[in-house]
Amino acid sequence: MNQKSGAGNFWALLPLIIFIIVYFSGSLYLGDFYALPVLVVFVIALFVAFFQYPKKSFDEKLKSFAKGSGDENILIMILIFLLAGAFSELSKSIGSLSSTVNFAMTYISPQYIVAGIFLIACFISVSLGTSVGTIVALGPLAVGFETYIPGIAAIALAAVVGGAMFGDNLSFISDTTIAATRTQNVSMRDKFKANFKVVFPVAVLVFIIYCFQGASFVENVGNIEVKDYELIKVLPYVLVFVLALVGVQVIWTLGIGIIGTLLIGLYTNSINVLDSIKSINSGFAGMFELSLLCLIIGGVVGIIRYNGGIDFLLNSVLKNINSKRGAEVGIASLTALVNFALANNTITIVIVGPLAKEISNKFNLSPTRVASILDTTSCFIQGVIPYGAQILAALAASSLVLGEAVAPTVSPIELISYLYYPFLTGIATLCFILFRKNK
Repeated sequence: MNQKSGAGNFWALLPLIIFIIVYFSGSLYLGDFYALPVLVVFVIALFVAFFQYPKKSFDEKLKSFAKGSGDENILIMILIFLLAGAFSELSKSIGSLSSTVNFAMTYISPQYIVAGIFLIACFISVSLGTSVGTIVALGPLAVGFETYIPGIAAIALAAVVGGAMFGDNLSFISDTTIAATRTQNVSMRDKFKANFKVVFPVAVLVFIIYCFQGASFVENVGNIEVKDYELIKVLPYVLVFVLALVGVQVIWTLGIGIIGTLLIGLYTNSINVLDSIKSINSGFAGMFELSLLCLIIGGVVGIIRYNGGIDFLLNSVLKNINSKRGAEVGIASLTALVNFALANNTITIVIVGPLAKEISNKFNLSPTRVASILDTTSCFIQGVIPYGAQILAALAASSLVLGEAVAPTVSPIELISYLYYPFLTGIATLCFILFRKNK
């Protein structure tokens, strides 16, 4: 049975609408954005999708769910989550996290901690080519500064997420970069130059903001007594950073990091083999909920696509486009809406890219500009939606470090309030479009 009509179907988006209404209204009413578990609310949305359109084959809906959940990007992301959880838990168990935080607090002024985290995340994400990989690697370390500076966890995590999205914008090996350049048939170098003009000034501005705002967190802290550290236990994070900077694939980076951490732990008698296995398993377990959530989200999106929801978004944005500027606004709007529905910027570009290419040819747009718009717009949306992998990974990192397996102390809204880079990137992209030079 064909799932789609040419114009698509607005009501196919109902599961996502239900999720937004239930999650946000319920959380606002209760005054706690973790009173309602995201996983439970998304399962509710899933059954809404199952009950929709009873005349359609339930078996076909299940197949669409399985196809969406089994998307290669989602499965690879889950593997990264599990390895990151294992590395985080093992490094914490042998004392690497505390030693690294203590080392940083000894030599770096506390007021520049947040700005420094943002800068490191920018470098790592450009090298890794994955925002999620950067977040799961740096997130636990950023949250660790909460020990010395109470209340800094949210802004430190936001600095990691912002820096991670910077890499998605500029890295030559980023999935979003590859998807954007391939769909528009432009070179990565040309797209890099276009993106650089948009996001580099934003990154500089955000760095300055974090310098000033980071200082406000230490004003009332008083004298900070830094504990001792063991330099050898800092090496696991240095190893991961170096591997990332030289361009080693994130899965290999985390795998080597786990082995290195284990060897250091055994060498320093900080942990034995059995306890290390338990720590690794505990790290896996800490990522189970996030992994299940990614599977459910992918499945719900699969059903939405099957019922024509994505087609509706595609067609509804393309009406009344009659100028180059309007065409670019349409491409940006379409990218934003699809990314909002899919919660995956790479898949969004793969879906929207071919259509954007058709619009580009029709209105004689610069393919490089279109590739840049696709990339920056999708990263803007992906960086701020609370059910996107980036924010979920950041919150999971806070859960692992702060020891609250059920509910991280950092709420999505608190984290989003400090996400200056994605929001300013969205504004910069809009200016890039609106103030384009007419040719």
